[in-house]
Amino acid sequence: MLGVQLAELLGAAPDGAEEALDLVAGFDDALAHGLGRLGGDQAAALTALAGALGATPLGPPVREAAEKIAAGSVTDEHLAALAGGRTALFGAVHDALLGRLDAALGRERAVPPVVEAAEPAIEEEPADPRFGACRSWLQELAITGWRGVDHDLVSAADQAVEALLADPGARRLAVLLDGLAAELRASSPVATMQRLPARRWADLWARALLLCRSGSVGREKQNGPEPVSGRLLVLGVDLHEHATAVQAQVHAILELAGGAPPRAVRVSVGAAKVDTIVGPAVWRLLHAHPTLLGALAEHRGLDLTDMPLLASGDLLWHDDRAALAEPADPFVTTRVLLPEAAFPAVPPLERHPVRIAEPVLVEGYRAVDGGFELDGHTLPVDLDRLPGGGPLTPAMVTASEACVGLVRWDGGRWTLQPLAVRGTLKRRPFEAHGGDWAMGPTDPKVVKAEARAGDAVAVLRERAGRLLRR
Repeated sequence: MLGVQLAELLGAAPDGAEEALDLVAGFDDALAHGLGRLGGDQAAALTALAGALGATPLGPPVREAAEKIAAGSVTDEHLAALAGGRTALFGAVHDALLGRLDAALGRERAVPPVVEAAEPAIEEEPADPRFGACRSWLQELAITGWRGVDHDLVSAADQAVEALLADPGARRLAVLLDGLAAELRASSPVATMQRLPARRWADLWARALLLCRSGSVGREKQNGPEPVSGRLLVLGVDLHEHATAVQAQVHAILELAGGAPPRAVRVSVGAAKVDTIVGPAVWRLLHAHPTLLGALAEHRGLDLTDMPLLASGDLLWHDDRAALAEPADPFVTTRVLLPEAAFPAVPPLERHPVRIAEPVLVEGYRAVDGGFELDGHTLPVDLDRLPGGGPLTPAMVTASEACVGLVRWDGGRWTLQPLAVRGTLKRRPFEAHGGDWAMGPTDPKVVKAEARAGDAVAVLRERAGRLLRR
């Protein structure tokens, strides 16, 4: 990233973005109070949301939903319309922000396919009773509001989540609902909380509600993945940790066989977990993907054969279709291949400002308080996102001279999340990557600390085995 590119990126927010986010905040406030007991301000917020979407295909159903809910009728169809309207507003903000980022960096992005207006997802009604149970629970949350959530309401989700977890095709929705229920359970009774994570919970609620619709769950399956072969070169890994799940999202460049232009792709692998498994131990939960973990730990490329690739740029990972290749320096890959890469279109449900995470290489900067200064412009660095399962530390980031990271939009500003850094610390050169400990920690101090604390994953597996043998 050059100074002139950073200057263009850090300009004023796109026109209309703040107004759209204000409309979303009004809806989120209504959801926090409960749609079953709206006050005047909350009813006005729903009306304003409908007004903003009046010229779109979502306008009529959202307007009807706002009117009916204000009158005291809260149905599944009305909630789906409001969730769709909220998601559409975030999608518009996302597109404006991502368009600015692409323009600043000179990136080419695929055009998303046009969805026919005659097939809105909110009009489709899945027959599967498991989805109906999930929608019923989400409806109760919306009627009650976050302030009214207690342990009894949270526990009502357990049976629906358990049924979804048994189906691999529905696991995405199951993990989302399980995570939302876990956060609500940990916060119950929510009425005693001084500050609500209203936007986060509303994000999870709206996403889950739309995933419950058959059109949202099945669209990627209808399009079908494309089998690809070639060489995968890792840029970095973003490790997501939650009390109930862990996910390693690998950002990479795919060099296709046959000489086609390189593509920017992602690989996401995850596993369920409990809150006692933290830090480097989370990598052990991903043991089903040893080839991928080996590439992360050893900084090696991967030779892929017929690996499924979605139009969203996501590889559906099959470890048996990958083989370790020669060493590949992520800094070289980012410098040489990333500017030439083709970037995929963003799927509808992924169009949210907080989901923007674009890989970049930043060099020639000066570390200042809270960020990197480049040609007089400062890009804030988000040190809170440094993973506990890797060697990256704030001291390394501050002492770095080059950084591979993800540009994000967070809290109304652009930030950089470091994935890998190199520089000089205490007169010694260093290089650290977020996936260096994918096959186990390499820091002797961390190894000793883990030995003293014991292997939480092994202990839990042993206990689970004993229970299954009874």
